Amino acid sequence: MIDTIQIREAIPSDAEKLLNHLKKIAIETGFMTMGIEGPGKSIETETQEIEAIVASDVTVMLVALDKEEIIGIAEIHGTNRPKLRHIGDISISIAKDYWGMRLGTMMMEKLIEWANGPSSSLKRLELTVQARNERARRLYEKMGFNLEAIMPRGVKDEGMYLDVCLMSMMIGEI
Repeated sequence: MIDTIQIREAIPSDAEKLLNHLKKIAIETGFMTMGIEGPGKSIETETQEIEAIVASDVTVMLVALDKEEIIGIAEIHGTNRPKLRHIGDISISIAKDYWGMRLGTMMMEKLIEWANGPSSSLKRLELTVQARNERARRLYEKMGFNLEAIMPRGVKDEGMYLDVCLMSMMIGEI
């Protein structure tokens, strides 16, 4: 099944499918920072955000598609603020039916490749992950991310406060 999956940069016409994916995964797992409320964005807003991402050199959004359905999203969010322009924040979401197929690894490899590319000004990648999400933590460690801190009560899910790990990876030349 994995050989039928395509990974590419998101384009504005992906907006509706992206929002549908986010709504689906928001209720599949307690590992997301959103819940049943979903992303809370209109298709128009998402389209505009993707247009801005496509034009950016510090932000990228990749989508994984199985046929025409988006089954994964991987992003690096950067900022144009001069003192923070070298930092990219990573997020990955994969539909539960596709867990355990190395899709997270493939998407993370592509993000790191983009971040190390000639058009990127990033020098630090960081992410947060719930401490209980052992599968994701193992992936990030395998890819070269280091644990920097554990943030007690970093997220609240179904009335429980959960620890969140801050992880980072230094990239590129200084």
